[in-house]
Amino acid sequence: MSGHSKWSTIKHKKGAADAKRGKVFTRIIKEMTIAARLGGGDVDGNPRLRAAILEAKASNMPKDNIDRAIKRGTGEIEGLTYEEITYEGYGPGGVAIMVEALTDNSNRTTPEIRHTFEKYGGNFGTPGSVRFQFDRKGYFAVEKSVVGEDKLMEIALEAGADDLQTEDAEVYEIYTSPEAFEQVREALEKNKIATVEAKLGQVPSTYVKLDESKGKQMMRLMEMLDDHDDVQNVWSNFDIPDELMEDES
Repeated sequence: MSGHSKWSTIKHKKGAADAKRGKVFTRIIKEMTIAARLGGGDVDGNPRLRAAILEAKASNMPKDNIDRAIKRGTGEIEGLTYEEITYEGYGPGGVAIMVEALTDNSNRTTPEIRHTFEKYGGNFGTPGSVRFQFDRKGYFAVEKSVVGEDKLMEIALEAGADDLQTEDAEVYEIYTSPEAFEQVREALEKNKIATVEAKLGQVPSTYVKLDESKGKQMMRLMEMLDDHDDVQNVWSNFDIPDELMEDES
């Protein structure tokens, strides 16, 4: 089972569908904007901004979009001011869920996220209610067609990665400590190894297995949370049968 999350694996298999492209771009633009606001527009001195730009390029975002997002963050051009909020809660079967959001109006976003949890079989939690079940780690996904496993493992581990997993059928998954994320990113870039995902995220320390009924319910909740305009990332510790994953993808 993927150590990142079943949800991430399912999204890899779904691919970058055209209908979702606008949502993907919006999420990355928000991340670049707040990264530039908090750490400045100098890419060399702002690892968070570098990671966001890397993801933007992997998603084929036009350079003009990237430049505008950075300038909004630094105040060179006008734009909305975003607030970072992490919501916590439980899904069907008691699985833990963390939702990372960027919003210009928390008075709108918070009730909407709460309603989504309650409507699709979850429970909205208090801050800290599930966070202890996750570890913050760096994560890279590399398509298996790009590089061989042995070469990638050598490059990643020498750069300070903790682990390389191969269970996903389409991508290698590299895990790092937050501190080693930038070194691994630089090593992949130096070796011209493209990534389909590169980010700091929340990796579960334990998993909760769900049966088919609760698994389908969980997938619906995850999809609705992920589709919310203000949601950047959704992390969970659910595990579902492989055949259900195939149905969802």
